[in-house]
Amino acid sequence: MSRPLPLGSVIGFNGTVPGGLELLQPCSTLLYALGTCVVLRHKGDNKSQEFLEGHGNRVSCLSLSQDGRYLATGQVNYMGFAADIIIWDVEARKLMHRMSLHKVKVEALSFSCDSNYLASVGGQDDGKLVVWNVKTGKAVCGSPVPVDYARSVKFFNTTEDKLVTAGGQKIVIWEFDVAMRLLRPQEANFGKLRRTTLSLVVDGNDEFVYAGTLTGDIMQVSLGPKVFRNHGPKVKIEMGILHCTSTPNGDLLAGGGDGTLALIKAESLKLVCFTKLEGAVTSIVSAMNSFRSGSFDFYAGTNVCNLYFVRYDAKRNSMERQIIHTSHYDKIYDIAFPSGYSEVFATCSHEDIRLWHLSQGHELLRIKVPHETCYCVAFMPDGKSIISGWSDGKIRAYGPETGKLLYTIIDAHVFGVTAVYGTSDSTRIISGGKEGQVRVWKIGPQSHWMVENMKEHKAQVNSIQVRKNDSECVSSSDDGSCVVWDLTRFTRNNSFFGSTFFKAVLYHPDESQLLTTGTDRKISYWDAFDCSPIRVIDGSLSAEMYSIDISPDGMAFVSGGADREVKLWNYDEGHCYFVGHGHSEPITKVKISPDQHHIVSVGEEGAIFIWDYKSPVSASTSPAANSSPASSSPVPATACTSPIPGLESPPASPIPHPPPTSPVNTVASC
Repeated sequence: MSRPLPLGSVIGFNGTVPGGLELLQPCSTLLYALGTCVVLRHKGDNKSQEFLEGHGNRVSCLSLSQDGRYLATGQVNYMGFAADIIIWDVEARKLMHRMSLHKVKVEALSFSCDSNYLASVGGQDDGKLVVWNVKTGKAVCGSPVPVDYARSVKFFNTTEDKLVTAGGQKIVIWEFDVAMRLLRPQEANFGKLRRTTLSLVVDGNDEFVYAGTLTGDIMQVSLGPKVFRNHGPKVKIEMGILHCTSTPNGDLLAGGGDGTLALIKAESLKLVCFTKLEGAVTSIVSAMNSFRSGSFDFYAGTNVCNLYFVRYDAKRNSMERQIIHTSHYDKIYDIAFPSGYSEVFATCSHEDIRLWHLSQGHELLRIKVPHETCYCVAFMPDGKSIISGWSDGKIRAYGPETGKLLYTIIDAHVFGVTAVYGTSDSTRIISGGKEGQVRVWKIGPQSHWMVENMKEHKAQVNSIQVRKNDSECVSSSDDGSCVVWDLTRFTRNNSFFGSTFFKAVLYHPDESQLLTTGTDRKISYWDAFDCSPIRVIDGSLSAEMYSIDISPDGMAFVSGGADREVKLWNYDEGHCYFVGHGHSEPITKVKISPDQHHIVSVGEEGAIFIWDYKSPVSASTSPAANSSPASSSPVPATACTSPIPGLESPPASPIPHPPPTSPVNTVASC
């Protein structure tokens, strides 16, 4: 039976969730969705995190009760399946109720003013409004949402028997009859005005509801007669108002699709002040106890996964913004650690490479190449450069401290570079491309040139690894083959085949065996001398496997794939001891840190999960039995007879240990 893999920390923020950011008063903890879990990020120097884990798929919405006691989260699910809602006890950090009535997606959630009831609306495949009893977790009543599915729902602030929904071109006020368990709708009258509403704010006295629209203005609707009163500002916010909320003094904060963050007077709907953020503003939350002399603090999140702390200065009528968290917002393709150094690692995604401090979670360096995608990244063994492969067919090398472009290999591969690896003497680069070729490049002090082009693969090369003595390398490909290349004669030494797309291939640290995985969901052991098969285990029962990594001592390996599970295996036994859940999209790459203290996994959702490494050793396994990969398994003794060499002390790295407050250094490069 596999045990849960402990989650240490995460680097990421799901900025695509509308209103997906909440603040526990008094301004102590930020709550936001990331993958299948909710992150509680505490303020302070240590940036400690807690996690609420319980969803089986991506969290699509969340809502915090006014008293801060309860948190409700909804999720997305596959077509035809129920989408769960979970109510959490925030103080105890535990799951209270799991409710399932909506199909496919929960669109929005809202607690009543006294936290007795929770309202939820489903997505376009569901179209229902449901009111739940928070204490029991039972549905009290429900109703179809008229015409268009609701994008937003809000309870009134002074009464628990009224709520409002908005979606399409309608705003509907509902009266909730607790005794009869009925919902009575009444549409607001807009006359000839037509707007598509995206977000709602109910004022503190329940006199008006303010609706942010796709047109870029805010509509004011009177909740008494349920009629339209006003709209503004005159200068509309481009790409619509995706989210709006109240300030401590009752005014409005509106976030636009063009990155505009605007303060708007509630009475007149006139624009007071605005600033620009990177990406569309999808969530805003005010620090209610920060109001002083008209000034106040708040937090904002954008769809490019940036979190901002913003302070409005009433005297200057200006907004001062500070980015407090940043992460990838697109698929992450690769991870790389420097040789023998665990405090820093690199990731690559669309348009950029980012360097991270592992224990602090800080972004140290960002290297940007506009309009291109980085498919692979690696550190040269001497630590003096970061090499990367890009969708434009170029290999680019950068300084790891400054991000300065050192050199570019133009036309390295025609359709894109998908794998790179540096030899131990840091004088050659082995690269693989989408066209299936493996090429060897000589790197000199002032120049670089291609040594050899090796053609055997018929499809994309997915991974390359070189022996420690630089005599051979092995490559895996989508054509169902892995080829062992002689790096002296530049010919094929050996090869093996399978009914799969080989996504990853690795040498065991003692280089006696090879480990592969791919789309057949299998993890296979091969003899490194004659490439004969040794063992095949099921990496997953349901989905393709995309990545594996072996621990430096050879005792364990970690795997990840489309089943979104990080699995830690005992190498000799082939048994999975730990499983980590957290990713909401397929896992693209997993790595064990050189000091074996952490596991880093990345996925298509752009999140970076850092797990605490646990030794996958059974109680019956003795230290002596772990001296070689074949000692405690049915693998023939002739397959692996040399002991695993002792790990030497890591060489001094040119990358310094960064201070916790290091600013992000962004370098744009072409």
